[in-house]
Amino acid sequence: MRSDLMKKGLEKAPHRSLFKAMGFTDEEIRRPMVGIANSANEIIPGHIHLDKIVEAVKAGVRMAGGTPIEFCTIGVCDGIAMNHEGMKYSLASRELIADSVEVMATAHPFDALVLVPNCDKIVPGMLMAAMRLNLPSLVISGGPMLAGKFEEREVDLIGVFEGVGRVARGEWTAAQLKDLEECACPGCGSCAGMFTANSMNCLSEALGLALPGNGTIPAVMAARIRLAKMAGTKIMELWKKNIRARDIATLNAFKNAMAVDMALGCSTNTVLHLPAIAHEAKIDLNLDLFNTMSNKTPHLCFLSPAGPHHLQDLDAAGGVPAVIAELAKIGEIDKTVMTATGKNVGQNLKGVKVKDHRVIRSIHDPYHKEGGLAILRGNLAPDGAVVKQSAVAPEMMVNEGTAIVFESEEETMEAILKGKVKPGHIVVVRYEGPKGGPGMREMLSPTSAIVGMGLDKDVALITDGRFSGGSRGAAIGHVSPEAAEGGLIALVKNGDRISINIPKKKLILLVSEEEIKKRKKNWKPPKPKIKFGYAARYAQMVTSAGTGAVFKDFF
Repeated sequence: MRSDLMKKGLEKAPHRSLFKAMGFTDEEIRRPMVGIANSANEIIPGHIHLDKIVEAVKAGVRMAGGTPIEFCTIGVCDGIAMNHEGMKYSLASRELIADSVEVMATAHPFDALVLVPNCDKIVPGMLMAAMRLNLPSLVISGGPMLAGKFEEREVDLIGVFEGVGRVARGEWTAAQLKDLEECACPGCGSCAGMFTANSMNCLSEALGLALPGNGTIPAVMAARIRLAKMAGTKIMELWKKNIRARDIATLNAFKNAMAVDMALGCSTNTVLHLPAIAHEAKIDLNLDLFNTMSNKTPHLCFLSPAGPHHLQDLDAAGGVPAVIAELAKIGEIDKTVMTATGKNVGQNLKGVKVKDHRVIRSIHDPYHKEGGLAILRGNLAPDGAVVKQSAVAPEMMVNEGTAIVFESEEETMEAILKGKVKPGHIVVVRYEGPKGGPGMREMLSPTSAIVGMGLDKDVALITDGRFSGGSRGAAIGHVSPEAAEGGLIALVKNGDRISINIPKKKLILLVSEEEIKKRKKNWKPPKPKIKFGYAARYAQMVTSAGTGAVFKDFF
């Protein structure tokens, strides 16, 4: 056992003494030791209940003959960090979380790991650590929040963000927004739509590193506690069979996850996180592979923010296994890859079928023939940009407009709410990339304000920052190279014409090469926005969004 490094032999008597100081018995010390990374805190609705999930995992580990040992990680709530300096630290927290799990599981050599995240960067951060450590590992999330009820319809957090724009243009009163605020988020769990947290929890399942149901069973259901107990027992099975994280997360497993990504219409942030997780597994996920998978994978689910359904609906319709089963009919799933169940995908799919074709469409009747995401290239984004094409209005799929340029999210938000952004504008928000932000802030407030102002079918937004999974409309992010690195987005001027052609995967600044050369001569790198602490160090180490915004490799 790996844990023998800290507990076995004459020279480990002091170590055992320290375990006994915490109440461990000789029998508990003798057993395999399972590290449980718990990201519970009192600032994230999706994490407020993780203590109960962890207790269930511990019960499962003990039932299967192991000794569970809990440790903690940090976690940022993207919704609360949104639209102020706090969002500069959200993506950056992913690397800290990965590092902290690595530190804890190396300083204390556990035999296996159970990772208990739920929201946004915490899920990919823990998965990155699992790839790096390559121990028997699995993920059990806290589960999605239920949708709220407002004026006889289902709502979620995104409606509140969009409500700000509705109040600004006079469509709603402040009292109506207050009523929505009270009921949009009815309890614990990751926010109810196919936003980043739920996207990554579903893709953890599709990747094979989480048990079936991980992405969709609501947080408040007893089935979530039962799943957590099963996770505790399954990790012991993986340990006994020596099935490690990279045995599961192979290239074909990542392709399975990408196919599910496209079918579900997941967050654009998956284009950051899947390559970052693969990077830790020594697998190269080129951005063009996303287009390859999108071109041959139908979009089967129309979930919030793009559509009317929520995660509870997807769960009732059969969840991620039903989506995988549907995609397997057209050969888009490798059934031979191993999963956290101890069985391969094909074995997991026995008896699985779609229970509600209104929520999970048949492969013969998809919402769109192509998947939910698209990678755009052109002179404005030679290293790639990403758009959630399933959430773009048909009339905005091909668009030429006039640039209106802003140097920060705050400037953009103020201009939108004051009515300075007009139909036909293409809003350009720059110096918000991984290095320039720093931290690549999400632009949920501006995109939601555009929708709330009724401009989502008339205005596009382009940024070297990124978007929440809750963003919808013609929102194009991750423009690479970013402005802070001298990318062409840094040279755009008010009044320039920009061409967007999503079907052809093109993003082009319609300015002559001669003019671009003149502008380049006058461009100077900006001074760092943050000059101390973690964010300053992050800006020095982070790479492009086109490579997953991972840290530079120094060796």
